[in-house]
Amino acid sequence: MSSSLRFDRGHTDDLMAFLMASPSPYHAVATAAARLEKAGFRQVEETAAWDGTTGGKYVLRGGAIVAWYVPEGAGAHTPFRIAGAHTDSPNLRVKPLPDTGAYGWRQVAVEVYGGTLLNTWLDRDLGLAGRISLRDGSDRLVSVDRPLLRVPQLAVHLDRSANTDGLKLDRQKHMQPIWGLGDVEEGDLIRFVAEEAGVDAEDITGWDLMPHPVEPPAYLGRDRELLAGPRMDNLLSVHAATAALAAVAGQPDSELPYIPVMAAFDHEENGSQSDTGADGPLLGTVLERSVFARGGGYEDRARAFAGTVCLSSDTGHAIHPNYAERHDPTHHPVVNGGPILKVNVNMRYATDGGGRSVFAAACEKAGVPWQTFVSNNAMPCGTTIGPITAARHGIRTVDIGVAILSMHSARELCGADDPYLLANALAAFLAG
Repeated sequence: MSSSLRFDRGHTDDLMAFLMASPSPYHAVATAAARLEKAGFRQVEETAAWDGTTGGKYVLRGGAIVAWYVPEGAGAHTPFRIAGAHTDSPNLRVKPLPDTGAYGWRQVAVEVYGGTLLNTWLDRDLGLAGRISLRDGSDRLVSVDRPLLRVPQLAVHLDRSANTDGLKLDRQKHMQPIWGLGDVEEGDLIRFVAEEAGVDAEDITGWDLMPHPVEPPAYLGRDRELLAGPRMDNLLSVHAATAALAAVAGQPDSELPYIPVMAAFDHEENGSQSDTGADGPLLGTVLERSVFARGGGYEDRARAFAGTVCLSSDTGHAIHPNYAERHDPTHHPVVNGGPILKVNVNMRYATDGGGRSVFAAACEKAGVPWQTFVSNNAMPCGTTIGPITAARHGIRTVDIGVAILSMHSARELCGADDPYLLANALAAFLAG
């Protein structure tokens, strides 16, 4: 990998800004798109006819983005190198009828999205972000990035067993945040959101809103060797993939034997089954249209897909010092040890031996150390967009990521060096 693609601790500083600018999947893709625009990429509309011109392009759909760079001389059958990730994180989501409350408290009705650690949302200052849909068919991003909501925990005096028998939370009864005092008024929250967004409340016909912690990311530890922050699962990977693609697109086209791609999907945390999820048609449609726009046919599409590799990048579990027995006894990924290769023989991760070789070659090229993760046989294994991508598109896929602690917490923890080590590995992979 050329020195121009070398990321350092400044990348981690930039990740912190990316996290703050991306309180929802919709903000995350807008932030990624703005960075790609600065690197010379241009947006193409799905409803428009595509041409076969070279250069960087991207498609936005809801909380998903697919971006790619076509170098000079790329043929219709040129394979792709894909860095895959997801934009969503486990959290709370506002219900269609959001105004609720009792006993003089005004509250917001929320659903629990994904496998969030509920207790980490207690007694935390929360803002509100997402998108609103207007009567004219347009969408608008909105972010109230100040303390607005709070899910108050019951005092220990009223729950004496909380520290002995464990905290028990009812997802319906105990997770509704407060946001003020007074009588419940229908339409109150959306009127507030409309004022924040500078639109008339009557023009808002739909919304996808979610609370988010307003505490900024921070370096942690004696030597600032750790990073704490929200939504690192999986905006850490989205940020790394965006930076890697922009950097690779800036090197001479003669050095690119593949078409580098960044694909960040929504809804991974609840199964990926949506039009913006990895189990939807978005990635395959974009890749096929790229082939066809360059004059290719079905045969070229088949050849391109057969030579394509995807690195599915998602966070994984670092060895936890307080719960070492929950990990495999011979696989102990550590923070700041470099990205991890995620393996599961039951294909909860898509990695096989050949994929391991591709990842190892990228890390060697980048001068990046790497580790291996496998679950304890007695513990169920999570999954990612990797197996879905492999099965849906027939693309060799390798599951990788960064080892973290507190996964699915409202505030997660990683090594401060790992984000830029991942970005270096992804850049080397995309560059071929």
